This record gives sequence, C-alpha cells and structure tokens, in this order.
Amino acid sequence: MPTAHDATPPDIASSHQEGHRQRLRERARNAGLAALPDYELLELYLFRTLPRGDVKPLAKALIARFGTLPGVLGAPERELTQCPGLGQATAADLKLVHEFAVRSTRAEAMRRPVISSWSALMSYVRVTLAEERREQFRVIFLDRKNQLMCDELMGQGTVDQAPVYPREILRRALELSSSSIILVHNHPSGDPTPSQADITITREIIDAARPLKITVHDHLVVGRHGVASFKALGLI
Repeated sequence: MPTAHDATPPDIASSHQEGHRQRLRERARNAGLAALPDYELLELYLFRTLPRGDVKPLAKALIARFGTLPGVLGAPERELTQCPGLGQATAADLKLVHEFAVRSTRAEAMRRPVISSWSALMSYVRVTLAEERREQFRVIFLDRKNQLMCDELMGQGTVDQAPVYPREILRRALELSSSSIILVHNHPSGDPTPSQADITITREIIDAARPLKITVHDHLVVGRHGVASFKALGLI
C-alpha cells in the first residue's frame, strides 16, 4: 500500500502536468492540429477552459461516453455536466464550439444554390442533427433560385418520432414565398434508413404541395452513420 512518502508532491505533479501541456502545444504547432488524435484535440481545447489540472482523463472519458469528437460537441449540455470533472462553464464552452460549426456550415450552404452545392448542405445537416438525442423534423425553404432562405424546426418529439403536420409546413412555405423545400429529420438510433412512416409522410407532403406548385426536392434522413436521400434511393 502506498504511504504518504510515495505520493507525488503537489508542486511536482503540477510541474509534470504543465510540462505535458507544453509538449502537446508544441506538437500541435509543429505537426499541425490535423495530426492530433481526437482526444488530444479535445484535451488541447480543455486547456483553455480548465487552466489547471490533468484533463487527459476527462478528454478520453468524454469520447468514450459519446463515441466521437462530434458526439461530444453535439451532446446535450445536461449530459455533458454529468461527466465528473466537467462543470456548467466547460459544457457551455463545448456547446459554443458546436454552434460555431453549425453556423459555419450553414453559411457555406447558403453561398450558392443548394442543388449545385449539395455537399455543403449535407455537411450542414450532419453537423446540425447527427448527434441529436431526440427526433427533429426540419424544413429547408428555398427561393426560386434554389438558394437557402431558412431552415426551421417544424416538429420535435421523442427518441423515435416527431409530430409532422403537412398543412403547417406548406402554410410556412407560402408565408415565405418559398417555391421549393427539402425535408430533413434525424434518427437518434444512428441508422438513417427511411422507415415506412417516413415514406408515408413524405408522400402526403408531396401530394399536398403539388396543387400549390411547391416542389419537394428531397427528404434527408440524418443519423450518426450517414445521411439517406429519398431522391438517391428512388423514393421521390
């Protein structure tokens, strides 16, 4: 059993941790951030919000719990604060990084017509929805030039379903003078494969939109394992 004499003195432990931080910063500068594994990238960020102490165990624990670095950033704030050693301020800082990512990808998707910059749209919906724990049904409204006007949450529910009202979606499209829309929802299970219920509601929306001359370009189902496109699957 260790004795009091076996314990590392606080000043030595602090010096070791500071040395580790400095070595990691130097490696990031010399090799570039892209060369760091996810847990070290997260560790490097945590240095800023937790200026003292060993944050490597926390970084590894977060990735182990949420699966990936995007999973950490996309996790609900209340779940982040359940991790030992991570308080409200640090959780808020992590959510801030996630919001930066959402807004950056949305700005890129809005730069050009959506149909000609499909990869930017796919990046946006993945960053926005892939790690959501509850199902959301969103609608991307496009103008006559197929540029993104806005992305709005039209329904939010449980882990496996969200209420969808075709009438409300089309009423909003008319309010915005949107001539076409893209339906988007997530599967918290991670599997983006469309369900029969997804197919049925999509057909209902398409049928209701046709007399109003509103085009449904696609329906995207987002999961941690990818994005499924109804159009690519021949379902539209």
